[in-house]
Amino acid sequence: MDAFDHRSIGRRQDLFHLQEEAPGAAFWHPRGFAVYQALEAFIRRRMRRAGYGEIRTPQLLDSELWRRSGHLEKFGDAMFQVADGNRLLALKPMSCPGHVQVFNHLKRSYRDLPMRYAEFGACHRNEPSGALLGLKRARAFVQDDAHVFCLPAQARDEIVRVCLLLKEIYAALGFAEFAVALALRPAVRAGDDAVWDRAEAQLLAAAREAGFDPRLKPGEGAFYGPKLEFILKDSAGRAWQCGTVQLDFVLPERLDARYVDADGQEKRPVMIHHAVFGSMERFIAVLLEHHAGNLPFLLAPDQVVVASVAEDQAGYAQSAWQTFFDRDLRVVLDDRRETLSRKIAEARASGTPVVAIVGASEAAEAAVTLRRRSGAQERLPLADAARKLAAEARA
Repeated sequence: MDAFDHRSIGRRQDLFHLQEEAPGAAFWHPRGFAVYQALEAFIRRRMRRAGYGEIRTPQLLDSELWRRSGHLEKFGDAMFQVADGNRLLALKPMSCPGHVQVFNHLKRSYRDLPMRYAEFGACHRNEPSGALLGLKRARAFVQDDAHVFCLPAQARDEIVRVCLLLKEIYAALGFAEFAVALALRPAVRAGDDAVWDRAEAQLLAAAREAGFDPRLKPGEGAFYGPKLEFILKDSAGRAWQCGTVQLDFVLPERLDARYVDADGQEKRPVMIHHAVFGSMERFIAVLLEHHAGNLPFLLAPDQVVVASVAEDQAGYAQSAWQTFFDRDLRVVLDDRRETLSRKIAEARASGTPVVAIVGASEAAEAAVTLRRRSGAQERLPLADAARKLAAEARA
């Protein structure tokens, strides 16, 4: 296995592991789950600021719901099903029908729209064992799933807004380059041609308004609607399809979603499906390989290692660790009887971006020397150093 494969990085940095007893599912270790939680917190803040309410829907649902939505017919072989007496239940492969149930629970007015829901949805798909590939293709994964229910007249603006949100997030995580494709109607699909003509035209127009010129992919849309695919380019030049934006007139009809319009009549909302990462697991794999294990400060499993130069500084090193810890930084203390150069090398190998060096002079001045991955160093008062790094973590 290549040294820069995410599975190799995960093993070296003690992030996660895979084993035969749980095919297609990851065991997250504390350092790896810290990365997972940091990425989740990052996208959660972005979605909240964009007007999404976070929800949680059941993993196990009656197969009748999946039949009505069309997923059972389309994905039945890939769904894990469980008998419950005379009923057949299924683990969700995606969150869309559950979000429609939340929308349907109350009577909605046109004044309520758009309504935006987001969920970290735990999904299961029975992928063939030969197709499994670490975190990149798994049977158990979490989608950063989001849905917008809106008026037909609001759909274009909502799609433009989502496209710009994806662009902003990818840039913040180090993916300045990406391509956009428009996947068009597949041979087997729900809805008539008039519905698909309208959906494809609206999605293309919105993508262009957002500044993209999508490459067309005939026959590759979802069974209920066309979709924009965001394909990221990593540092090795490889392409990874991550985010999607789908326009759907079909599922609201199948699951009887309604709102009361200004004229007092019940009408169907338009549904926009989208995900920024696709799945948390897959995106972390892409990030690890893109950054060769050296994740940005925001996402690094340990952000700071406090390294003492000699045993005499052990007490002050502990105090420095506490100061960084109190700033909600992920910090570890290395006060072993090892050389400073060894401590710095091990911190680098573990993917830690900053080493806070504590020697006799730093202890005497209540300061630390911050050493970055690049080798750049600066000495700061301890409180200033903690404040500065906490600001970097927030940024």
